[in-house]
Amino acid sequence: MFYYGLDMTYIVMVMPFVLLAMLASARVNSIFEKYSHQKSQRRITGAEAARRVLDANGLQHVRIEHIPGSLTDHFDPTEDVVRLSDSVYGDTSTAAIGVACHEVGHAIQHSVGYLPVRVRMAIIPATNIGSKLSIPLIILGLLLASASPQLLMLAYIGVALFGLSALFQLVTLPCEFNASHRALQSLEQFGILTDEELRGSRKVLWAAAMTYVAALAVTLMQLLRFVLLVASRDRD
Repeated sequence: MFYYGLDMTYIVMVMPFVLLAMLASARVNSIFEKYSHQKSQRRITGAEAARRVLDANGLQHVRIEHIPGSLTDHFDPTEDVVRLSDSVYGDTSTAAIGVACHEVGHAIQHSVGYLPVRVRMAIIPATNIGSKLSIPLIILGLLLASASPQLLMLAYIGVALFGLSALFQLVTLPCEFNASHRALQSLEQFGILTDEELRGSRKVLWAAAMTYVAALAVTLMQLLRFVLLVASRDRD
């Protein structure tokens, strides 16, 4: 599987999806930039829109904070706070409002006990352990297998741990799509954006969702690559 020192399994199986993920990331930045120039007619900022949707859903206790950076927005369930970036917090564009309300969508998910969110939160500790140990165990198992075939079990354990990352990203997908759906539904229901403005927010959120799809594809192909490498070593 190596050719002149190059890992061909990575180049053939994983690299195309890495490039796809890079394109998805570039696209979301491009679309966000485009619709950051489309200002809402009501001149509502991202923070104001987020506050309005939070309050309408009985989440007055959830705070909104301003954080530095661009598209570093997130909801922190441990502190009940929606954090909005420089390009979202005080901006009145349809892009900023869409992103702000997407993060509010995550807050609503936690408040109503949305099942994929509950699963995602439950597997975070195991996923964190798996992300640290999986690749070292795979490498160690492959190296030591020549000395003792039984030690290849370490590689299999590593593959299983890496699979937790794929499971985490798989569960993340419905969370992201649902948060965007809740955001667009709220923007329309509360009259925050017009129909034309909603189209801009929808394009931004859809592009953002595709980055999660691309990331999952990379992880799945990497998982398949590890399975094939370990299985090939097992047959030897």
